[in-house]
Order: sequence, then structure tokens, then C-alpha cells
Amino acid sequence: MNTASATRNSKLGTDGSAVSWPAPAKLNLFLHITDRRADGFHLLQTVFQFLDYADDLYFTVRTDGAVRRLSELPGVAAEADLVVRAARLLQAETGCRLGADIRVEKRLPMGGGLGGGSSDAATTLVALNVLWQLRLPVERLAALGLALGADVPVFVRGQAAWAEGVGERLEPVDLPEPWYLVLVPPVNVSTAAVFGAPELTRDCPPITIRDFLAGIGSNVCEPVVRARFPAVAEALDWLGHFAPARMTGTGCCVFAAFAAESEARQVAAQLPAGWHGFVAQGRNRSPLLGRLARQ
Repeated sequence: MNTASATRNSKLGTDGSAVSWPAPAKLNLFLHITDRRADGFHLLQTVFQFLDYADDLYFTVRTDGAVRRLSELPGVAAEADLVVRAARLLQAETGCRLGADIRVEKRLPMGGGLGGGSSDAATTLVALNVLWQLRLPVERLAALGLALGADVPVFVRGQAAWAEGVGERLEPVDLPEPWYLVLVPPVNVSTAAVFGAPELTRDCPPITIRDFLAGIGSNVCEPVVRARFPAVAEALDWLGHFAPARMTGTGCCVFAAFAAESEARQVAAQLPAGWHGFVAQGRNRSPLLGRLARQ
């Protein structure tokens, strides 16, 4: 039960030596689906907040233009990995002739709803923009990120945000930064399967930021996942005995907020044998921006 530091100190060598960059987790504090477009994409409303819990990415600049993934990701070929795709997209868009070796130290579970793949892609765009000295503005990086995934732009921009559209229309919000206990049931939930479920609610009435701040909002994907994944239902019910519990995104992870770290850790200490979770603080400013500021 460790809180990962998303702001590990590491030096950027002028010779392109390996450095570490955080790819933080996010929570969807609520998730409503308001409609479905003709192309099948869902229109949603949600609020993203970051956690000080992250994957760590290490980059070594190459002069031969090659992009190589040095770490293994079970079930994901290198060519399909979002970090490789992000690096090659950045090359293609800028004509950059440099390359990179990329190693990902994973902490964020796949299919967990914490945004691990999207966050890794965003960190790749932000870090290589610096290491390759491209100097692209954040607006262009966010636009590139959208081609990789609907929630990549929020990780690129690095501010807690109210999101609409398919998740790309972002408005920064200033939220409390509580301590969260996040439980990680041992299942991998497919986003495509959840969004394809016939019983999924797709006609939520739109709400406003003021409504959300007043306590209105739920995760409409939760009933679908509860019914199909008993481990997630069990985690929600157990955590709900201590504080209001909610699922994040379409994934398996569930969370509850606590005013103090000590409160979150007291509950974490009571986790049933074999259960996995972590304690982390909510962040309105992504740890990635902190890393970027130290350049």
C-alpha cells in the first residue's frame, strides 16, 4: 500500500540521457452520457481530477529517428502501444528526425478507468516536445493527443477540468483536493464493451458545473459494470461502508474521498486479504506540469 511519488527527481542530461516523467492517474468524479452521435461516439459530461500516483516514463533521445519501446506491456504489441504511436505522430507532424527509446514503469492498471494509456501518451507528447526541442504550444499538443484518444488532451493540458463533447471540450475547475482510497479489483473492464452495452443510460439530462458542485452527478457506467463484474460490485459495497464510493470512468477501479490522509490509510489498513488498493491525493494541477516546470 504505497503512495507513488509522481514527482520523482531526475536530471535531464544535455546529451539526451534517460530521464523520468510522470504519467499521473485521473479520476472521473462523475460521468454522464447525454447522447450518441451518428458515428457511434458518445457525448458526455464529466469532471477529471488528477492523482499524485503515476506511471513513470523514461526517455533516451536517439539520433537515428527510431522509436523503440524498451519495456513489455502484456497483451499490447509495441506498434499498438500509445507511447509509440504518440512519438511517431509527433515525428510525422513536425518532420523531426530524432527518435527515442522509451521505457514505461507501470503502476496504473490496464482497464482500471485511471487513464493509464492516455496519460502515458500525453506524457510522451509533452516530454518529447521538450527533449526534441520542438517547442510546440500546448494547444497543438492537445490537438495531436485527441487523435490518440478522447481523454489524452486533459492529460496534456494538466488542469482539473469539466469536460463535454467526447471529452475534448475542457473547462478548468478548482476543486477540493482530498485524499482518495482507490481499490483495484482484479478484472480488466473494456471501455468498448461498456459503451456498447444495450442497457447503458445514454440520455442523461445535461447538468452544469454548479449542479456538480452542489452534489449532483453519478457514473452511469457503474450499473453496467456492477452487473457484469461482481468483484467491482463487491469493492463498491465494501468501500461504501466508510464513505460514498464511486467507480471511475468505465474501468474497474473504485474510489472514496477522505478529508485527511490518515483517514484514508485507516480504511486501507482494513482491506480484506488479497485486495489491492492505494492512497493518493487529488491534484488540480497535474504532476506532469510540475515536472515540466523543472526543465
